[in-house]
Amino acid sequence: MAGGMLMKMACVVLACMVVLAPPTEANINCGQVASSVLPCLSYLRSGGALGGCCNGVRALNNAARTTANRKIACGCLKNAYSAYHGINPSNATGLPAKCGINIPYKIISPDTDCSKIQ
Repeated sequence: MAGGMLMKMACVVLACMVVLAPPTEANINCGQVASSVLPCLSYLRSGGALGGCCNGVRALNNAARTTANRKIACGCLKNAYSAYHGINPSNATGLPAKCGINIPYKIISPDTDCSKIQ
């Protein structure tokens, strides 16, 4: 089952890289986004211990400092959210605060309009 999940994540990452190729001023990609949030998958589905999740969320937040990088990360996260069924929306929207990060938008939500990320 874990191998199937990794295969799905690899497909999502590949699709993100093709569809959301970063502009020249951006230097984040879906591979980085996926590796940052993969440790969070268990928490996003069922809550409980965060484990190394917050380290990845902090790394992603630090990497996505520009508007272009935030938009790319947003698109990658939306695609990952859609690919992995069973994510609890409350866990997803509350994750940044659980990790001590304050961001002005929902980090993972299928309703987030990535074009409005600043």
